[in-house]
Amino acid sequence: MAPTTIIACGALGPSIREIVERRGWPVQVTLLASLLHNRPREIAPRVEELASRLLGEGHDVVLAYADCGTYGALDEVCERLHLQRLAGLHCYDVFAGAPRVESMFADEPGTYLLTDFLVRGFRRSVIGELGLDRHPELWNDYFAHYSRVVWLAQVRGVELEREAHEVAAMFDLPLKVVDVGTGSLEVQLETMLARSARATSEVRAS
Repeated sequence: MAPTTIIACGALGPSIREIVERRGWPVQVTLLASLLHNRPREIAPRVEELASRLLGEGHDVVLAYADCGTYGALDEVCERLHLQRLAGLHCYDVFAGAPRVESMFADEPGTYLLTDFLVRGFRRSVIGELGLDRHPELWNDYFAHYSRVVWLAQVRGVELEREAHEVAAMFDLPLKVVDVGTGSLEVQLETMLARSARATSEVRAS
């Protein structure tokens, strides 16, 4: 039986590992750095390099990325290597569903979205990466047009909720909490893994 590897965005890593462990799936999870989101042009080449190596070693590979700002480059990799990826433009779509996210932006265009991962890592992945720890005077250049902060909560807890409120306070904006869980991500992973297993069986039978 071919080993199966999920290549995943680091921002989805905690949720994916929890799902894999809970479901007892015999798969390997390999994460790429979440900070690649700040350099989305690098995502597709990094994914292609890793996936090509794993495929060459006989692995089944599924891709736990949405488009993630690659503007179709990741889809081109999937087409070349016959891979599947998660539906949606970004991880917000993965957790909440694209229609729900579109509705949030339609209702309030100045919405800043958070996930659990982004709540935990806001100071590193946003404040640090944008240089706001060194140049706080630039805050308004980046964020002046936001009017609310929405936390798409996967696993809501007291400590994480406190951190989410702290992030919203940095914006001086109200926090809206929307409990989305990880069900949508789990269903997509299950579907992709099943398709990958069927495809491998069909190749071996042919």
